[in-house]
This record gives sequence, C-alpha cells and structure tokens, in this order.
Amino acid sequence: MSHLSALAEFLGIKVQDPGQRNVDQLARYETAPTTLADDTFVEDLPTTAEWFRSQLPSTNTLALYSRSLFPFLSWIGHYNLQWFAGDVVAGVTIGAILVPQGMAYASLARLEPQFGLYSSFVGVMIYWIFGTAKDISIGPVAVLSTVVGSVVEDVNSSPAGKDVPPHVVASALAVIAGSVVLVIGLLRCGWIVDLISITSLSAFMTGSAITIVVSQLPALLGVGGFSNRDSPYLVLINTLTRLPEMKLDATLGLSALLSLYLIRYCLAVAAERLPKHKRVLFFASTMRTVVIILLCTMVSWIVNRNRRGGPAFSLLGSVPKGRQEKHCRKSPYHVDRSSPGFRDAGVPVVKRSIVAQFGSHLPATVIVMLVEHVAISKSFGRVNNYSIDPSQEMVAIGITNILGAFLAAYPSTGSFSRSAVNSKAGVRTPAAGTVTGLVVLLATYLPTDAFFYIPNAALSAVIIHAVGDLITPPNTIYQFWNVSPLEVVVFLTGVLVSVFANIESGLYTTVCMSGAILLFRILKGRGRFLGQVRVHSVLGDQVIGDDPRNPVGEYGTFEEAGNSAARNVFLPLDHGDGSNPEVEIESPYPGIFIYRFAEGFNYPNANFSLDYLTAFILARTRRTSAETFGRPGDRPWNDPGPRRTHKSLEEPHMTRRPTLKAIILDLSSVNNVDITSVQRLIDVRNQLDLYAAPDVVDWHIACINNRWTKRALVAGGFGVPAKVRDGTHHRWRSIFSVAEIGGKHSAAAVAEDEANERQLRIESQRADDEEVGMEDGFFGSRVAADSGRQAEEKPLVAMSKPRRRGAAVHGLSKPLFYVDLTSAVQSAIANVDARQEFRESVGGGQD
Repeated sequence: MSHLSALAEFLGIKVQDPGQRNVDQLARYETAPTTLADDTFVEDLPTTAEWFRSQLPSTNTLALYSRSLFPFLSWIGHYNLQWFAGDVVAGVTIGAILVPQGMAYASLARLEPQFGLYSSFVGVMIYWIFGTAKDISIGPVAVLSTVVGSVVEDVNSSPAGKDVPPHVVASALAVIAGSVVLVIGLLRCGWIVDLISITSLSAFMTGSAITIVVSQLPALLGVGGFSNRDSPYLVLINTLTRLPEMKLDATLGLSALLSLYLIRYCLAVAAERLPKHKRVLFFASTMRTVVIILLCTMVSWIVNRNRRGGPAFSLLGSVPKGRQEKHCRKSPYHVDRSSPGFRDAGVPVVKRSIVAQFGSHLPATVIVMLVEHVAISKSFGRVNNYSIDPSQEMVAIGITNILGAFLAAYPSTGSFSRSAVNSKAGVRTPAAGTVTGLVVLLATYLPTDAFFYIPNAALSAVIIHAVGDLITPPNTIYQFWNVSPLEVVVFLTGVLVSVFANIESGLYTTVCMSGAILLFRILKGRGRFLGQVRVHSVLGDQVIGDDPRNPVGEYGTFEEAGNSAARNVFLPLDHGDGSNPEVEIESPYPGIFIYRFAEGFNYPNANFSLDYLTAFILARTRRTSAETFGRPGDRPWNDPGPRRTHKSLEEPHMTRRPTLKAIILDLSSVNNVDITSVQRLIDVRNQLDLYAAPDVVDWHIACINNRWTKRALVAGGFGVPAKVRDGTHHRWRSIFSVAEIGGKHSAAAVAEDEANERQLRIESQRADDEEVGMEDGFFGSRVAADSGRQAEEKPLVAMSKPRRRGAAVHGLSKPLFYVDLTSAVQSAIANVDARQEFRESVGGGQD
C-alpha cells in the first residue's frame, strides 16, 4: 500500500475521502448518540475490488450455469405414464395441425412445401432438451415466414444471389440468426427482449397479420398478373381491380375460409351450452384445419384426376421426399417418386456474399424470433403457473435453428396458435414435441401424392384463418388508450407504416418511437417538491395504530390517543399525485425544501431536474445577505437587479420570503448516479451556497437504495454538514435512525412475552379465586387473594424492564444520510433551530 500511496502522491491523486475533513471537524462538535449498542456502526463504502470479486463466478455458480443449459434434467427423472398420456394426445393434435400449416407457411417463405415439413420436424424434436416451457410449439410461423420470404426474394433479385437456390438462402439465414440468438442466450442477456414494448409487439403483429392476409388474397380469389410481395395497399388495390378475372379458386377458397370460421363458432357455442362435452368439442375444433384440407383435397382430386388441359384451379404440386430417382406418368401432372430421406439435407452453405445480401434483414429476423417466442412462452407460463427463463429460451431457439439448417429447415420460432392448442390439449411436459415430430416425420416419409392435389386457395384460407387472431381487436386498443393514449399513436403509426411500406419498417418505427418517448420522459423527469401532512389510519370510524386489531379510539372523539396514532406523510405540494386538493400540504419549515426525483437521476435528466429545483427554490426564497457592488460596472450583466421604479413594491414582498436553510433530497426512485449527475449536484450546491452566504445550506439525503450511490455522493462531498465560513460552529445535532437488535431476544420481545405470562397468571389466579369464593360463600377470600397478588406483581413489573439495545441503521460517519424522510426533516429542523439559537447566544444576526 505504501507504493500505491507514493504513486498516488506523485500523480497528484487525493486518495483521502473527500468528506473526511468535514468528518474530523464534525467529530469535534456533534452530539454523540446515546441509545446505540456498545459497538457503533460505521458503514464502509464499496470498493472497486469488491465489485470485481462480486462479478467473478464461483465454482458453484459455474456448475449451476452448466446445469441450467439442460433444464430437462430437472424433470426427466420424474417422468411417468400419466405425463406420457397427456403428451401423446397433445403431440398428435399439434402434429395434425402442423403438417398442413408447415406446407402453407413455406409458400410465405418463398420455398417449396417440403421445406415447411423439414422446419416443422426439427424444432419440436430438439426444443424439449433446452426449453423451459411445456406449452410452446416451435416451428414455422406466419410472421417469420413472411420475413424469410422477403429475404429470399431480395437475395434472388440481386446479381450476386440470383443463382442461389431459395432454400440455401433460408438455411444460411437460420444459421446466422440462430447463432446471434444463441450467443445472447449463453450470455444470459434475456432481458434484451424487455426493450421491445407491448405496443411495438402488438403493432408489429397486427401489421404483419394484415400484410399476410392481403398477400394471400390473390391466391384465395384466383387472380394474378401482379406481385403479392408489394406493399399491402398496392396488393389490395391490384386485387380489387382484378376481381372480374376471378377463377374457380375463389369458390373453393372462400368456401374453405367460411367453413373454418363457421366450425369454430359453432363448436365454441356448443362448448358453452354443453360443458360436459367441452373437451371433446375442443379437440373437434382444433381438427378443423385438417378436416377442411382433407375435404378440399378430396374435391380437388375428384375434379382434376382425369382432367386434361390443366387443373381446374391452382394446386400445391409435388412434395419430394428424397433424392429424385425416376418420374411417374400415372397422373397427367408431374409427380416425383423418391427414395426415403431428406432430399436437401446437408451442411448449410453460408457464404459471405449471401450474408451480405440479407444483412439488413437480420435485425428484424432476430427480433421476431426473440420477441414472439419469449412473449408467448411468458404468457402461457403465467396462465399455467410456471416460470420460464428467457435466456434459456434463446438458447433453445438458437440451437433449434442452427441444427435445423443441416436438414434444410428455414428459421422458425414459437407459434401462438399452436401453443394455445397445445396448452388446451393437456400437454404435460416439453417432451410432447417428440410425438409431434414423429407425426411430421411420418407425413414426410409416407407417399406424398395426396399433397399434390391440395388447392393453393385452401392453403391461403388456412393461412388467413390462422393469422386473423394476431390482429389486435378494437377493445384491446381501447384499453391501450385508457392506460397510455400516447402509445396508441405509436401503435397506429406502426400499423400504417407496415401497411404502406413493409412490416420491417413498421417494427423499426415503433421501436424507435417507444425509445424516443422513454428517453423524453427521462430527460424531462423533473421530480416534485413535497410537503408534510398529518394523517391517521382509519378502519371504519376507528383510528388504528401499530396494531390494526386494537383501535385507539373513534375518529374525532379523542385527543391524546389520536395524536399518538397520527404520523407524518409527504405529498406533492401541487397535488400532482391526484391527492385530495382540499388537504392542505405545508412545508415542514420555512426555508427547508423536500425534493423527490421522479425518473431517476442520471446524465440525461440531471440538468433539467436540477434546473427546476434551483428555479423553484430561488422563486420562493430571498438572499441571506443583499448583494452589494462598489460600482455599477461590478454588477454582472445577467443580474441587472431590481428596477428602481418598483423598489417600494418589491422589497416588502421579498422580505416576506424565508432564506434558504436546508434541502432534503428523496432518492427513493434513484438506483444509480453517474459522474454528470453528481457534478451537476455539486454545481447547484455551490450556486446555492453563494445565494445563502454567509449562511450554509445543509443537504440531507434520504432513502438511498444503493451503496455505490452513497459512495458517489460521498465523493462529491455530501453526507456531512457543510463547513461554516466564519469558523464558528454550533453543536451539530445528529439524528440517527436506531433499530432495536436482538430479534426474539430484544427488549420489546422479552417485555411482550413477560406481559403475556403475567396475564395468564392473573387469569389463572382469578379462576382459582372464584372457586375459593364459591366454596367459602363470601367475597373476603377473593379480595385478600387479589391484594396479595397485586403486592406480588409490583416487584415483577419493576424487574421486567430489560435494557434496550439498538444499532444505527446507517453509518455514524455520514450523519446527513437518512433511512426515511421523517428522520431527514427532523434533523433539518433541529439543526436550523440549533444554528439560530447559537447565533442569538453570540449576538448573531436574525433571519
């Protein structure tokens, strides 16, 4: 340490506590506490070495981290047949839904149908190892598939990527986006999703749903001749102008869409009227997609199987299973018959040229992966009474997408609709995904000739029906308005940008607007000045004290008991918190101000909040000593002084104002401070010291929540009384908050136990006396017994006063840090009075 001290001295670094000089000075004239324990408490400030030690993981922490990467280890050993039965039912249900949805969503991603099946298989088979939610179902989703489709289209339209197969682009995107998400999860930065507000998420989901619905209208109605990847408003206009050109697809598509909604509505009504059959009706409702696809496929097969000259409506086409070996001409349309296997499986091709092409889409892809999945898993965790680990969910998503790319899967994440079905189907563990994966695998390996006849209009109906629930309903928007009208503007802006531009721009717009609103609120967080008011806690018409079970009296009919039960609370002087304006809130003492920060205290809002504090105080106080200047030119240009014509009117008004004596800062909303905020506080302190000269301004600070905040304030010279300039000091009256120590052995606890024992003895003796009185037939024995007992109790009461032992809550070396506002106000008033008494005793001036 001597070498470090020498180095510090050589560099001119003052390692001494900035407030130590005042502490030494304070020790000479402060009042010593007399109610504390033998060992007084002096709080040690945190050190940088202590912070570094706290950041280093221990061996136990590393072991827990390693185990947290595989959460299935905590429940797999308890797996049982009952869980297995629930998982099988839920897995088969989701599998039946996922097969048609996967192929439909592949069209949104600009990929062939089999890639939707590959993506459907990988996620559900891997997630159970790394995931922490039992209800989530990972696989292709409409919104993310749309984003992937935009990436594929942009890459293929560029000169460098026009020859790259679409599934190669999608797999490369899955690897890169999955790697980013995996790194975030491994670093346990799951909090990053909290940067996306619910407003941004709702606007994004609504805009995406509208975009997807509009993009599917051409296929649903059988019109073409334009791109459905344009902005939604252009697609809608082109679709409406070509309505006379509708084909037979419109009949099949609209019938399928209407049937889907009609089945859901009818079964929902039936479930309400037949609660005993609610579960059966629920499963029937979940199978509506499968039923409609089967019916439409059957109709398509009947119409097109012997048709020459082209199909009656647009069909899905062949869905390959493996490497192509030969062709079959039994059908008039080309159908691949392949050997079993994933035809496009292999090491994903991730070239720099491809990544450079979709780099601008990567943030949107990652955001959709994270926000949608974590939001869904959190929602179902709250509903089903379990908690999820957002960071570990990111690990699950990342690994799923990275490994999926080796089987030609494109980016996937959690699906809201399938997760809802999974939850209602009675899923018991995340292992249900393996059953779903087997169903998808079976659909992939079985003869896929039937998939050929699936109408594209029916798939469009399935997509529109699935994403329709993602649109935020008007009632939810109304609730947004009740909570925060400004965020409704953000929501509507995000939706409009999504409709008239694209969904990525809509997402970025809402995120930026939400961040700007948050930053504006922080910058303009000026805080409030507080006043004091006496209140009682009233239960009915009875005033209660510390014990709600024992009222102290009826409100308005007592004096002493009511006063003892009253307490001071601090409310904004302007009633900005909505408190009753008829309640008179007063300053605790002339010249003492209480200021509570509203939005923390850091560099963004330090200037604004402290400028407001200074302006407020200067407008309500006067200088302790009038400024005098020898010559007019000595007066600063920005302080012209009072106007001579109004001197007689201004002086009486100014003299009625008090001088500034103390400022109390409430840091209950402040967790950390920084260099800028502390420096600004020092500047304001110096400014107000000049304003109050030759007097001093005491800065009392209450409700400090963080040791590092305390260290920063100490470094700025706060926490100890200011040095008086004339060298004379009154005896500082230190007011500390003292807590009784000893727990169940404290004086209060011992006294309560002895009082209870004494009451039991009294009641027991009284019962014995009553028996004796009944036996003797007169009251003399009872009276004598009572007198004897009272004489016996007197020394007991005198002996049952144990000595209280207390300890200071905050360190004695910093007497201007307080546990609450009450202590700060008491100390400020006590020392203002003491300073005034001291001045009067030595013939000082008057305020």
